[in-house]
Amino acid sequence: MSKGPLTTLAVSLILTALGSIHAFSLFVVPLEEKFGVGRSDVSLTFSLSLVSLTLAVLIGHRIYGKLPAPWLIVGASAMAAVGLCLAALANSLPVLWIGYSLGFGAANGLVYGFGMQISAQANPGREGLTMGVVTACYALGAVLAPAPFEALIAMGGPSAALFGLAGAVAVIGLVSSLILGKSGAEYVGQSQGASTNMVTARWLALVWLGFYGAVMAGLMVVGHASSIAAELRPGAAAWVAPALLAACNLVGSLIGGRAADMVPARVALTCVPLMSCAVLLILAGFGGPFSVLVCIGGLGFAYGATISAYPPVIAKTVGPEASAFVYGRVFTAWGAAGLAGPWLAGAMFDLTGGYGLAMVLAAAIAVTSAAAAWMVFSARQD
Repeated sequence: MSKGPLTTLAVSLILTALGSIHAFSLFVVPLEEKFGVGRSDVSLTFSLSLVSLTLAVLIGHRIYGKLPAPWLIVGASAMAAVGLCLAALANSLPVLWIGYSLGFGAANGLVYGFGMQISAQANPGREGLTMGVVTACYALGAVLAPAPFEALIAMGGPSAALFGLAGAVAVIGLVSSLILGKSGAEYVGQSQGASTNMVTARWLALVWLGFYGAVMAGLMVVGHASSIAAELRPGAAAWVAPALLAACNLVGSLIGGRAADMVPARVALTCVPLMSCAVLLILAGFGGPFSVLVCIGGLGFAYGATISAYPPVIAKTVGPEASAFVYGRVFTAWGAAGLAGPWLAGAMFDLTGGYGLAMVLAAAIAVTSAAAAWMVFSARQD
C-alpha cells in the first residue's frame, strides 16, 4: 500500500476502538445501580468525556507535531487504557469521571483530531472522502461495541466491560502505531496566523452555532439510545438501539464526507439539521415500537453526515494551512453540545419521567443550526 491508504488504515483501526465511547448508553442503568445515583448524574459522565475530547481537539494542533506520529498514537492509546482501568476500579462517581471522562475522553480527542488531519494530508485531493471514511470508522466502534458490552456487563458488571475495552484499546493502539510507522506519514504543522487573517468573528460564530445545533440531537440520543428504546420499545435487547444508531451514523459519515466534495455547503449543512428536527418531532409525538428505531436511525444518519461534512467544508473555506486551528475552535461547539445534550436529556427524564420534552427542545435548536448554516455559507461556499 502507498502512504495514503496505510495512513488511513492505521487511523481507522484505532478510531474504531475509541469510537466505543459513543456506546456509553449501555452503561447508564448499570452505573445507576452501582452508585445509587440519578440518571442526570450518570449522564454527566458521558457529557464530561465529550468536554475532555473537545479540549483535546482544541489544543491538539499544538501537540500533533511534537512527537513522531506512531508515538502519539501509542501515548494516546496508553492514556485511554489507563483511564478505562481506573474507571473500572472506581467506587465513586468522581473517580469514574477522572478515569473515563478525563482519561478516555481526552485520548479520544487527541486521536480523533490528529487522525482527521494526518489522513487528509496523506490523501491530497480526496480530503472529504478520506475524512468521511475516518469518521465512519469512528462510528463503527459504536456499532461493534454494544453487544460485547452487554455480554460483559451481564457477566461481571460495568467493570468487566471497561477492563475489556482497556485491553482492546491497548492492543489495537500498538497495531495502529506500527502501521502508521510503516506508512512514513508525518503531521505537517499548520499556521495559526493564517487562520486569523481569513476568518471573521461573525463567520466563526455562525459556523459554531450551526455545528452546535446540528450535533446536539445526535449527542443527546447517543447518550440515552438504549434507555429511549427501552421506554418506547419495551422488551428489545439493550444493544439494538445503540448499534442501529451507530450503523446509521457510519452511513451518514460516508455520505456526508462525499457530499462535502460534491454539494454546495449551504445545501448540505441546512438540509441535515432540518432532517433532525423532523425526526425529533416524530420521535417526541409518535414514539411507537417501530417508529422509535426508525427515528433513532435517522438521527444517527444526520449526526454522522454533520460531523463528516463540517471538517472538509471548513478546510476548503479557510485553506489547509489554517484547517486544524480553525476546526479546533469550531469543534468546541461539539463539546458544548456534548455537555448540554446528554445531561439535559437525563435531567428532563428525571423531571418528567420521559424524553419527549428534551426531543422538542433539541428540534428547536436544530432549526437554529439550519438558519446559521444558510446564512454563513450562502456567499462563502457555493
